[in-house]
Amino acid sequence: MIKDLEYYMSLPYRIEIIKDTDEEGYAVFIPELKGCITTGTSIPDALESLEDAKKTWFSSAIEDGVPIPKPDSLKDYSGEFKLRMPKSLHRRLMERSREEGVSMNQYCVMLLSQGTAYDDVKRSSHRNYHRT
Repeated sequence: MIKDLEYYMSLPYRIEIIKDTDEEGYAVFIPELKGCITTGTSIPDALESLEDAKKTWFSSAIEDGVPIPKPDSLKDYSGEFKLRMPKSLHRRLMERSREEGVSMNQYCVMLLSQGTAYDDVKRSSHRNYHRT
């Protein structure tokens, strides 16, 4: 079955929004759709522009026969993974989690969240720096 523009426009693609401090607006893009990016002076303005950019992206892909990736879904992730580590690190994590008064699982999630947030900020700064 050939899928049409309306079908692709209805799919729940993830949208990322980055404040553009140089231009005093916002950049928005869909990570699964390479090159589908636009800007706006406000978030609603940028999101409205993204709908047009998405429509153009899908129309071109359909016309050129380019495969269109499906949206990423949280259903594809269980929220669990098994991690092996040195016993000394396990001990340090247990000690720190006790100091914080939380389970080791909660403590590790907090550490991973902080690291991921830091990485997101670094990537965003790098992307904004190289957009000129």
